[in-house]
Amino acid sequence: MVSAIQNRTLPSHVVTNDDASIDSGHNRLLQLGYKQELKRDLSVVSNFALSFSIISVLTGITTLYNTGLNFGGPVSMQYGWFLASAFTMLVALSMAEICSAYPTSGGLYYWSAKLAGPKRAPFASWITGWFNIIGLWAGTTSVDFSLAQLIQVIILLSTGGKNGGGYVASKYVVLAFHGGILLLHGIINSLPIYVLSFLGQLGAIWNVLGVFVLMILIPSVATERASAKFVFTHFNADNGNEINSRPYMFLLGLLMSQYTLSGYDASAHMTEETKGADRNGPKGIISAVGISIIVGWGYIVGITFAVTDIPYLLSENNDAGGYAIAEIFYQSFKRRYGNGIGGIICLAIVAVAIFFCGMGTITSNSRMAYAFSRDGAMPFSSLWHKVNKQDVPIYAVWLSVFMSFCMALTSLGSIVAFQAMVSIAVIGLYIAYALPIFFRVTLARKHFVAGPFNLGRYGIIIGLVAVIWVWVHEEETAKSYELHGTLRLLHRLQ
Repeated sequence: MVSAIQNRTLPSHVVTNDDASIDSGHNRLLQLGYKQELKRDLSVVSNFALSFSIISVLTGITTLYNTGLNFGGPVSMQYGWFLASAFTMLVALSMAEICSAYPTSGGLYYWSAKLAGPKRAPFASWITGWFNIIGLWAGTTSVDFSLAQLIQVIILLSTGGKNGGGYVASKYVVLAFHGGILLLHGIINSLPIYVLSFLGQLGAIWNVLGVFVLMILIPSVATERASAKFVFTHFNADNGNEINSRPYMFLLGLLMSQYTLSGYDASAHMTEETKGADRNGPKGIISAVGISIIVGWGYIVGITFAVTDIPYLLSENNDAGGYAIAEIFYQSFKRRYGNGIGGIICLAIVAVAIFFCGMGTITSNSRMAYAFSRDGAMPFSSLWHKVNKQDVPIYAVWLSVFMSFCMALTSLGSIVAFQAMVSIAVIGLYIAYALPIFFRVTLARKHFVAGPFNLGRYGIIIGLVAVIWVWVHEEETAKSYELHGTLRLLHRLQ
């Protein structure tokens, strides 16, 4: 792989082709030594929409709302969101600057190869690439499995709830749901890129509208609402895990925000299919993170106004089996109208958002696998980088589906082992984010040639802070999973 990257020419950013009609991203790809194989048909809006749908605040916040409530409650969710958002934006800015210089589907591993220098490139690109792709596969597993579990909860509530003799699906049924969702995502991702572009934009619109509907509807329907003082100042220290340090509880509560604000590297993986990728790829990264920060905060505030009894929401003996947001939705409607049908419909809105999120992760994963195999870094590389008549890396698409399903098989043995496996793999994704930024601000500090989007003299300091944030974030995440086993990417509903 590395020899393939090193043998490619790396001239300056001066466009040498006299044909002004050639797309700037296409031209830059040629300068980097790659030919255009994928169809370059995505606009900056489509590029943004894909990353925004993958970040999907409805997915991340809904999935880990229990964690936020349990560790710090409203305070850790409100102020932790802004803390995580600020540092995540620094990571996004640094990634956007590098993306502008190297707009290829390989993204992070290619950046590391170029920024680490000839001697260190082999190891740098190899380790970054594998952290990235395994983390992406684990991310898809997490998203689609969380959708399968949400479907289980919807069925549970639709049949009477846990306290009303509702149907509780077995782990085999949940796995079957997961497999069916992956199959649908594989079929959709086998379609031409213009179809994915449309669905990506639809997913972005659905996420925004869904948040606004739920953040207004749920507290409006609830017969009892929390006070503004509770929403913005209450710190929940009663977590039942014998953790007494409030600062540490706050850090653990940050995981909801950190998990949600991820996946924006999709804009980089889609650059070979994006028009003007050296400019529009960075725009996609930054805008996806920025808008997600605003929309996500609104969702947290709106839902938290409907929180009045934290211990009950976290109890496995409630109708939703301990799924906090599902219980909030269900009880809000049930107490006002005598049944929870409206709450179930609201959960369906979230489920559709998660479906779009999972669809986007397969798109991103397949482009990463396509580029990684194009550089000879994967077993059977000659197969995975083939494209069909619609210029879709079809084999890479189904490889991503297969790997994500295989990861979920561990849930049959132990749901805790499954969660630990996925969690560790996703931690690797953040490491892959940090490595090229680290090389940019250290080894490539003096010779980095910026693209059209650059941070100027602030690039080094922003990059350093971003790397430190990822390091601290990974340390706390790893400790929390190792010591407590209570912070999971998926809710325990088995």
